[in-house]
Amino acid sequence: MGYRLGVDVGGTFTDLLLFDDETGKFWRHKTPSTPHDSSEGILTGVEAITGEADVSAGEIEFFLHGTTVATNAVLEGKGAKVGLIVTEGYRDVMQIARSFVPGGLAAWIVWPKPQPLAHLEDTIDVPGRMGADGEEVRPLDESAVRAAMRKLKDQGIEALTVSLINAYVNGAHESRIGEIAAKELPGIPVSLSHEVLPEMQEYERTLSTVANAAVRPVVGNYVSNLRNRLEKEGLKGRLSLLRSDGGLMSSQKAEEHPVNILMSGPAGGVTGALWVAKNAGLTNILTLDVGGTSTDVALIEGLEPRRQRTTEVGHLSVRASALDVKTVGAGGGSIAHVPELTKALRVGPESAGAVPGPVAYGKGGELPTVTDANVVLGYLPEDLLGGSFHLDREGAEKSVQTIADALGVGLMEAARGIIDIVNENMFGALRMISVQQGYDPREFAVMGFGGAGPLHVNAVAKLMGSWPAVSPVSPGVLCALGDATTRMRTETARSFSKLAQDTSISDLIAVLDEMEEQTRSELLADGVPETQVTSEFEVDIRYAGQAFEVPLTISKAILEKDGIEGILARFDDEHRRLFTFNMDTPHEIVNLRAVALGEAPALPAAQLEKGNGNPSAAKIRDHTLWMDGEERAAVIYDRAKLRQGDIIPGPAIITEMDSTTLVENGCTATVDPVGNILINPNAKRENGEG
Repeated sequence: MGYRLGVDVGGTFTDLLLFDDETGKFWRHKTPSTPHDSSEGILTGVEAITGEADVSAGEIEFFLHGTTVATNAVLEGKGAKVGLIVTEGYRDVMQIARSFVPGGLAAWIVWPKPQPLAHLEDTIDVPGRMGADGEEVRPLDESAVRAAMRKLKDQGIEALTVSLINAYVNGAHESRIGEIAAKELPGIPVSLSHEVLPEMQEYERTLSTVANAAVRPVVGNYVSNLRNRLEKEGLKGRLSLLRSDGGLMSSQKAEEHPVNILMSGPAGGVTGALWVAKNAGLTNILTLDVGGTSTDVALIEGLEPRRQRTTEVGHLSVRASALDVKTVGAGGGSIAHVPELTKALRVGPESAGAVPGPVAYGKGGELPTVTDANVVLGYLPEDLLGGSFHLDREGAEKSVQTIADALGVGLMEAARGIIDIVNENMFGALRMISVQQGYDPREFAVMGFGGAGPLHVNAVAKLMGSWPAVSPVSPGVLCALGDATTRMRTETARSFSKLAQDTSISDLIAVLDEMEEQTRSELLADGVPETQVTSEFEVDIRYAGQAFEVPLTISKAILEKDGIEGILARFDDEHRRLFTFNMDTPHEIVNLRAVALGEAPALPAAQLEKGNGNPSAAKIRDHTLWMDGEERAAVIYDRAKLRQGDIIPGPAIITEMDSTTLVENGCTATVDPVGNILINPNAKRENGEG
């Protein structure tokens, strides 16, 4: 019997989910994170969850891990000191960057340009040149390369980047510099641009490779330390890390190319939502991952999460595939305040965080938060699960009363105003990834997870017109579930840069075949059986003269069947959907990508015991809450005791170890066969009669 362990390290808690591959049974555990050394919290959690499941560490075949270690290194400016070697005459490539400046007129005047990850004094240009056709124009000056490395060594660099002009078509000079670096700079990791991002546009290629180098020592130390400590604890299973695009990569690959795990953390929630959607029979999902400080949202259409070609972390935007996740400063810890100037209620983006946290947690917090408003309204009962966890309702009321006094309204109106505003903030984020991208949200369900997602998902579904509102099994540890249920993935890209009218099918297929062989070989080297590897392809197309491309998924079979014209017709349709217009200019094929995928684990979802529709066996107690402008009678249920088919009329509260689900007035929740809670509006409310 095999087990897989998903581990997601957050800022406050480390979530673990142990999954039995054969039966679908799972165990979940939360343990405090240890920011000084994440592996400590992980090992504490492993010991606890294996003990609970009565499983030895040696029985775990797969250790699947989502981490923010690379993200934090960038955001906190704790990356390595990077040395950069470029082609002669291109020493200022990182300083010149792009002319784009964020914001409006004020930003043009006062915007402080971020400091490049590779400083100018640590950037050295060397003679030697490749042409755009890949032919050598000038030979590499190896003596200048050695002199550059000695200088960088004296300056104390901790990682080296090599990014030469036109290296994406011929990386021979970069490879030679890498060989010299192995002798001149022993022990210093070297990142070559033609290996990290073999695409045109030297700034994007250089920036992505520098970012890879900056986080490489940090990620390398973390991963190797974690691997060694797990082995000492008897865990010999394969260690894989979650990529920003929702796939898995081996720990060894993560050490070499950590730029691909910059958004590993948020990706776990999307992959977890994907697994839940498959088992719930849903195909279109808007995800709502609500934590203490922020909310992450993403779109899944036809069981395929939307991806983008850039990964954005703070001011850094690198060319690496990532799930299209948007973040807003709206979470359970978001602080409510009334500015003296406007006298208008504001919620967030400032957060009380884990320390001191919301007032209701009794850890020293004094400022009113979203969590406090939920407690005041009765959406978060002060005695959860029979009193095992107590919230300070009196303290929460006192803090929210300051908002009520500032606005001149009652306590409950102020609390509901806080909730309405944070729900609108979440609504705005969901519109960004649906309506503004040309999708109709009424064709999607909304899935709420994270600690506070199920508390807000019903209200947000009303705003979106997206039904059902879904509270998945174990919503508080869904990111760990995503880590445990996704599959191995790798990809490579190649610049093509030809007008479509000058391109033949054989031209494209020749390049795709070569890229397919490369990506398949990488997965085979990671231990994926050849029979389980499948390949997918993407092509980036634009109208000639445009500065951006639209990616399309293709296959060689469709390519041979529909020809170039078929791809261009799909591009025109997608361009019209995104931007509402098409152009008469010629089409240009810009980049090609090959993606190799391992087999998705056929992990079953455990079925719940069948019920008769009556949830009374799960009832904890009667309750009163404030909703739709008045106090209403409600019932609190224990989710662990619900059975499939149970029907729960709103208003109701469903509690569990890691989250709380709110069913609003005018809505009804049903429990599906595998334990997901599906909330839909009552018929009369849906028809506008109530």
